[in-house]
Amino acid sequence: MSDAIPTDLQYTAEHEWVAQGTPVTVGITRHAADALGDLVYVELPEVGAEVTAGSVCGEVESTKSVSEIFSPVSGTVAEVNAAVADDPSLINSDPYGSGWLFKVEVSDAAGLLSAEEYAALVQA
Repeated sequence: MSDAIPTDLQYTAEHEWVAQGTPVTVGITRHAADALGDLVYVELPEVGAEVTAGSVCGEVESTKSVSEIFSPVSGTVAEVNAAVADDPSLINSDPYGSGWLFKVEVSDAAGLLSAEEYAALVQA
């Protein structure tokens, strides 16, 4: 695996990551960013929107395809990363840092995967 999977994050089978905090921060994994290729457009949920774990809440578009973003948690969107909307390539260059997508005040965070579980999933 080219990039180590950060062990301080939790993951979904749909390749989103969650950083614990209040609110939690959400992004897509290096694996997903690499699979998508060069990102050219990002649609994020609006601040104040209610998101539901496992439901579509946005999309990323690359030169190759369009992929849905699934919320890894349920709650209210507290913040979106305007820098990513302006420059989607931040997701490709720094998916776990400046390429984060949005933050959520969580009401439910059940069913997230550990780094080890996610690593096993992407290596399968």
